[in-house]
Amino acid sequence: MPAKSRFTRLDAFTKTVEDARIRTTSGGIVTIASLLVVFYLVWGEWTDFRRVVVHPELIVDKGRGQRMEIHLNISFPRIPCELLTLDVMDVSGEQQTGVKHGIQKVQLASQSQGGQPIEVRALDLHGDEQATHLDPSYCGECYGPPAPATATKPGCCQTCEEVREAYASVSWAFGKGEGVAQCEREHYSERLEAQRDQGCRIEGGFRVNKVVGNFHIAPGRSFSNGMMHVHDLNNYLDPSQGAHTFTHTIHHLRFGPQLSDDLTKRIGEKTMGWTNHHLNPLDETNQFTDDAAFNYMYFLKVVSTSYYPLGWRSKGVQSSQEDSSDLVSIGQHGLGQDGSLETHQYSVTSHKRSLKGGSDSQEGHKERLHAVGGIPGVFFSYDISPMKVINREERTKSFTGFLTGVCAVVGGTLTVAAAIDRGVYEGATRIKKLHQR
Repeated sequence: MPAKSRFTRLDAFTKTVEDARIRTTSGGIVTIASLLVVFYLVWGEWTDFRRVVVHPELIVDKGRGQRMEIHLNISFPRIPCELLTLDVMDVSGEQQTGVKHGIQKVQLASQSQGGQPIEVRALDLHGDEQATHLDPSYCGECYGPPAPATATKPGCCQTCEEVREAYASVSWAFGKGEGVAQCEREHYSERLEAQRDQGCRIEGGFRVNKVVGNFHIAPGRSFSNGMMHVHDLNNYLDPSQGAHTFTHTIHHLRFGPQLSDDLTKRIGEKTMGWTNHHLNPLDETNQFTDDAAFNYMYFLKVVSTSYYPLGWRSKGVQSSQEDSSDLVSIGQHGLGQDGSLETHQYSVTSHKRSLKGGSDSQEGHKERLHAVGGIPGVFFSYDISPMKVINREERTKSFTGFLTGVCAVVGGTLTVAAAIDRGVYEGATRIKKLHQR
């Protein structure tokens, strides 16, 4: 038997001769309608194939030796920049006192003058003071304590700032610098008096270990006294310096880089419900007090969050970021060249109290009593969650799934159209026979 005959017996798609086919008007209408339906459903399959969604995953954070960035922008309208100090410390024992790298202090006019930023050459009292006008053989006295390690001339205190650092190294209060030749030469007391009614805005970013820790903004230079971290509050609490308080506005506070607005708009808010981390809960927080001895505490729970774009594949990026985290500039940590993003979300609870003690009767809680003592200021205590959220861009279906969907659409539509056409044809035929009787 010829090979062609063998395959002919296996043909599942039997054909009819052209003379046996009947074409009807209703069949033409059903055909056009079915083609329109096919085109519409295939377009829907294509749109669904091209759609990108973000799938969140929750895993245990296995990172080791990592660091993270903290970015802040906080205004203090009733305390000058000279009296504010930013300190950072964590449970690993690392301390950063008087943080300056990556941080800017912007002097603000008094509230009666509108509180706008003051354009000056230097925003601190001693930022550019290098004592270059002094005799090369001059060696300033440190008035008791040893010269600081950062002194421009070893063993000497050439500027008022170096004398202040020397005092802080031995935990001595400094005050206004009365009787200190360097401070009198630089008119430290007069310049401090000129800033008495001014405010200050602290903005910028700094890098910390990714462990439990805290950072705080408090008055006066900080130093360690035994096992205690204390601040020199003499100038802050001096009545002649005006009524300083820690009324403040947190314009912005975030951990790690911010998700770009372009990315949010490109994917769309409806498909990215996870992007609530784009909104930081402490942004635009206002706190007001008339009490100089007042303490604000914010307790934050930080959750690591990763964003991986479409087509991203792990190539040891995590380990390379851990090794080179200190080599990148502030603001670039966590931004991958492949479009990935390593950032953090956080939740927050807050507490405030007067350092004079007493109850919370003004807040409606007479039964709540506060302890006496402490340091006035704004304190942020952060804890690191052991979990990590991964947000990964993915397509809703693969190309194979798209082809399967197209075949299902074409086959299903034509099958249903054939059934409809057959029903219409049979119905018309029977009605015609009834009329012929």
